[in-house]
Amino acid sequence: MEAEAAGCGGEGGSPAAGRSPQGEGRRHPPASVSNGGAAEGGEELVELKVIWNKNKYDVKFRLDGTGADLKQEIHSLTGLPPAMQKVMFKGLLPEEKTLREIKVTNGAKIMVVGSTINDVLAVNTPKEAAQQEVKAEENKKEPLCRQKQHRKVLDKGKPDDVMPSVKGVQERLPTVPLSGMYNKSGGKVRLTFKLEQDQLWIGTKERTEKLPMGSIKNVVSEPIEGHEDYHMMAFQLGPTEASYYWVYWVPTQYVDAIKDTVLGKWQYF
Repeated sequence: MEAEAAGCGGEGGSPAAGRSPQGEGRRHPPASVSNGGAAEGGEELVELKVIWNKNKYDVKFRLDGTGADLKQEIHSLTGLPPAMQKVMFKGLLPEEKTLREIKVTNGAKIMVVGSTINDVLAVNTPKEAAQQEVKAEENKKEPLCRQKQHRKVLDKGKPDDVMPSVKGVQERLPTVPLSGMYNKSGGKVRLTFKLEQDQLWIGTKERTEKLPMGSIKNVVSEPIEGHEDYHMMAFQLGPTEASYYWVYWVPTQYVDAIKDTVLGKWQYF
C-alpha cells in the first residue's frame, strides 16, 4: 500500500480542496490557501498527501476539521465509505480530534486502507460462508481450552508479565505491542500491529514474522476457562486449521479490536 506521495500544490489560489489522481479529470471548487496560513473565511488549511490503493491525492483540508471530517473528504475522492476506511497518521487517525490537535503539518502523508463496497461484496460472500462453517464446526467440539494440544500450554498458568485484562469492556489497540503471551510451543510471543504497513508482526525470541493483514484468512478466539478475562486466539495463515498460529493469554478487552484490525470491520456487517 505504500507509495511515494505526489508533490505539494502551489501557493495561494492553487488547486482544489481535493483532487483526483494524475490523469483523471475530477475537479473540485478552488480553495485559497497560503501554505498552511489563513484561507478566505478565516479557516486555516493544511496540505496533505493522501495515498490509497496506489493512487495519490493532493488535498488541502481544514486544520480544525476532525478525523471524521477527513474521512468524508476521502469518501468524496475515492468512493470508499468512512466506515470501511482505516486512516493512518502516526497510527490510527482518531475521528474525534482535529488535525491541529494531532499536529498534522503541511506535506503530511495520510495512508488509507480499505475496499469499496463492490470490492467487498465480490470477495466477502465465500469468506462469510467459510466462517459460518468454521463456527458451526466449533460448536460441535469440546471447548478449545480443554483439548490436549492446548492444555499443555495453559497448564503452565498465566504468565507473570502478561498485560493486565479488563473484563466487560472493549478497548482500542494499545500503542505498544501486546506482549507477555505464549505461543503453541510455550514460548513467549508479542503482537505488533503495524497499521502504516497494514501488517501484523508476530515476534518471538528467535524471530519476527511480518504478515500482511490481507493474507490472514480468519481470526478465532475463545475465553480461557476459569480465566474468562483472557482469551486464546488463532490467526489462520492458510486454507485449513493446520495453519492456525495460536496465541494464549490475550487480554479480553483487545479481542474485538484485533479482529477488526486484521479482518476489517466489514467482516461483521
